[in-house]
Amino acid sequence: MNELIQTRAQDGWRTIVLNRPERLNAFTEPMHEELAAGLDAAEADPDCRALLLTGSGRGFCAGQDLEEARANTRPLGYRLERHYNPLVRRLRRSRLPIVCAINGVAAGAGVSIALACDIVLAARSAQFIQAFAAIGLVPDAGGTFMMPRLIGEARARALALLGEPLPAEQAAAWGLIWRCCDDDRLMPEAEALTARLASGPTATLGLMKRAFAASPHGSLDSQLDLERDLQAEAASGADYAEGMLAFQEKRPPRFSGASR
Repeated sequence: MNELIQTRAQDGWRTIVLNRPERLNAFTEPMHEELAAGLDAAEADPDCRALLLTGSGRGFCAGQDLEEARANTRPLGYRLERHYNPLVRRLRRSRLPIVCAINGVAAGAGVSIALACDIVLAARSAQFIQAFAAIGLVPDAGGTFMMPRLIGEARARALALLGEPLPAEQAAAWGLIWRCCDDDRLMPEAEALTARLASGPTATLGLMKRAFAASPHGSLDSQLDLERDLQAEAASGADYAEGMLAFQEKRPPRFSGASR
């Protein structure tokens, strides 16, 4: 039996692959459980300093597997509370910088999972689809939170209400994702980017994630206070000392990712 989630260890980072290509990597409960286990292992590994999330086959993720949803008597709210919402929170709060490589269609909750990552790259042929209206549902897994903040309410509303596909180039132009690239360059670029993050001051990158996560909810005063506190924490770390020393010695820094 094929693994629903494949994990590949690299030098200082890991690739996690959604692996139900025959269903465009649509999620089932066992797939959620395997992904949670893969994230557990990555976050517990002190040698893992970054993650790359992608999909196998011709799609990134089609969201919830509707065949499973139809056969399962549990309400849809259960799946959100038990699986999707914890996953989105976890990706946002992870100590690890997370790159997402969109290798094909991202639909429904698949869009939200991608946007919960830190940096999103997409193949030029990829598309983003808010497919909920076609089956009488509303966007979930954080879609109504993230999309208006990234591309504006007018665009987010139209994409959700109409369910029209958004090509990767337009998604990049609108600021929904970091950038798109030619299909045959997607994985090399995503892997190089993940390796670059893994060699960086990853504890400090985790502090950056905390700052950006707090930004939509607070005032300028509260954000200034948070930045002050996080900067003090970063300045007490080994990577700040190494960065300053490397600057003085005019050499590339050799960051350890240590918080102290």
